[in-house]
Amino acid sequence: MALAPAAHAQTAAPAKKLYCWNQNGQRVCSDALPSGAENLARDEISARSGLRTGQVQRALSEDERALAASDEVQRQVDQAALETRKRTDQAMLSSYQTEDQLRRVFGERISIVENSIRTARYNVASLREGLVSLLQTAGDRELDGKPVSPDMANGIKGRHRELLRQQQLQSGFERQRAELDVEIADIMRRYRELKGLQPAEGAVPVAPAATGLADTTTR
Repeated sequence: MALAPAAHAQTAAPAKKLYCWNQNGQRVCSDALPSGAENLARDEISARSGLRTGQVQRALSEDERALAASDEVQRQVDQAALETRKRTDQAMLSSYQTEDQLRRVFGERISIVENSIRTARYNVASLREGLVSLLQTAGDRELDGKPVSPDMANGIKGRHRELLRQQQLQSGFERQRAELDVEIADIMRRYRELKGLQPAEGAVPVAPAATGLADTTTR
């Protein structure tokens, strides 16, 4: 039996290639990468054919890697939001036959937020009246040459802090209510687009459910 040629018995030598990169504004080519060039963007060229066989991008800096990682996270978040929106849109099509049915879904959320607004307004008005009364009493004592007791001073400070807190709560609830209107309008618009409907003329906003809590802003 004849022996196979030695060339076939040996592993073929890897194809020779050149590396070309830009360094200090000049094009440099070499059959080996010098130290420091391994992180540079470069083309890989076949020494036999002279054709480019590959391309390597430059290594990213630490900041660039962090930014790329952040971009990837944001891409995943955006993709998840898109998938969620698709499922939500499909649910709207299959679950709600009319706009009124969809509007009623928001009734409870509106009711909760509006109850919170009314409660915060009541608390703000009550605290303000009590603070005015305490300040008037303290002022009268000072006009009469009497000292303001530490308990009264602490009471004024405490009531003032609570008034500021309730005002912040009221502002937050009112902002939530405005954002809810925007959310509802956007969902209703999407629902009409999905259903191929025209906006209803004179559509009435979602009415909150009856709560029995009177608006006590004014005293």
